[in-house]
Amino acid sequence: MTTNPPRAGRREWTALAVLMLPLLLVSMDVSVLYFAVPAISADLEPSGTQQLWIFDIYAFAVAGLLMTMGSVGDRIGRRRLLLIGATAFGAASLAAAYADSAETLIVARAVLGIGGATLMPSTLALVRSLFTDSAQRAQAIAIWSGVMTAGVALGSVLSGVLVEFFWWGSVFLVNLPAMALLLVLGPVLLPESKDPEPGRFDWPGVPLSMAAVLPVVYGLKEIAAEGWNVRYVMSVTVGLLFAALFVHRQRTTASPLISPALFRGRGFAPSVVLNLVTMFGMMGSAFFTTQYIQSVLGKSALEAALWALVPSVPIGFAAPFATRLVQRGADRVHVVTAGFAVAACGYVLLSFADTDALALTLLASGVLASGVTMVMSQITDLALGAAPVERAGAASSLMETGAEFGGALGMAVLGSIGTAVYRGGMPDSAPAAAHETLGGALAVAERLPGHAGDALATAAREAFTQGMQGAAIAGAVVLAGAAVLASVTLRRVRMREETCTENAGGS
Repeated sequence: MTTNPPRAGRREWTALAVLMLPLLLVSMDVSVLYFAVPAISADLEPSGTQQLWIFDIYAFAVAGLLMTMGSVGDRIGRRRLLLIGATAFGAASLAAAYADSAETLIVARAVLGIGGATLMPSTLALVRSLFTDSAQRAQAIAIWSGVMTAGVALGSVLSGVLVEFFWWGSVFLVNLPAMALLLVLGPVLLPESKDPEPGRFDWPGVPLSMAAVLPVVYGLKEIAAEGWNVRYVMSVTVGLLFAALFVHRQRTTASPLISPALFRGRGFAPSVVLNLVTMFGMMGSAFFTTQYIQSVLGKSALEAALWALVPSVPIGFAAPFATRLVQRGADRVHVVTAGFAVAACGYVLLSFADTDALALTLLASGVLASGVTMVMSQITDLALGAAPVERAGAASSLMETGAEFGGALGMAVLGSIGTAVYRGGMPDSAPAAAHETLGGALAVAERLPGHAGDALATAAREAFTQGMQGAAIAGAVVLAGAAVLASVTLRRVRMREETCTENAGGS
């Protein structure tokens, strides 16, 4: 006789609302400096290298420590790690807001990243603990997916608004009330959960995991920003070599940081791969659309940020819609496949954008984001359902790490395609700086007299738009391939589940 798991009540749903606070802020912090950097540069006068570290150190710290923090949470308790991370995140936010030097701000952003690495897997692992009923867990994860995706879009908008009316430090101070609320309500509403028999902590696995993740993420980000370079390719190669060493250690040590048994769970491995592809598509498009709205359409930073909010509106409906379909009897395989197809259609729409197509670009971005969110909600639910409760932190961290890789890979691959098309579309007579980036071309055009400057700016905008179209076609092909991959791999998962059910019923 089997008993149904207990259903969550008002207390658990209230706890979910509390968990969404740190998730929203951590995802917003990825993009919250987009429009604050000029004000920070004017005030703190950082060098070019320091400015890059101010912007990138947060993402590097999050990516490098996700797997470590997921495993730590499984051992010491996810609620405890969440509250420790919230304390660090709040303190670092305060230090960043009142930083009086570039060095202080870099350190504060690094601590913010460490705190973010504790918060992201802890929130998802606690969702797994709060909602034991599969239908309710799916609804909760749909909300989680929507909040995380929307947070990245909201971060840039919040940055633009706050910098417009206050000073740059205010983009960090908004974290404090939410973290204070979490520290007050968390101990009351959130249950503690951890692995009852975690074994010894894999200390050598920590530097190996960081050595695997950081060089790859760094190399891919630099390839997207600067183009192909031997140094960046070597960085990715070194990271992949350390990744092989990390995998070997996890398969041979008695108490691994990330248990290989996770990948034997039905549906977990395909979910990690498909999650990587969703972020490939999402971040690959953002690389172009943000530049397109500002530099091609000529919108101000604040205008661009506000227009960027429009595609995030359907995100709030996409994940609950996908979950409702599955709960009403739709095949999860079909829903995930449809989500990838919808996202691919977003790229197809983007491939038709010309140099004056704001409405079409926003529509394409909204369709793409909706499809991605549909997929993310379902495969996250599948991955957590396949992982044992005691390893929920490690499972969550692997999903998040895959997302970091996917985002960096999307910007690198699609960015390189767009850059190649852009350079091929620029006239040979244009100055060398104009061949590198659209921003460089527009800067050169401003210094040229009359018609020559206008002609160069027009040519650069047209070339960039052609590059975006080419990248969009490539993105559509990748996501269409992901739809086929999802159909094949998830159908196999379903068939194995049905076979196991039949065997259990006949025994």
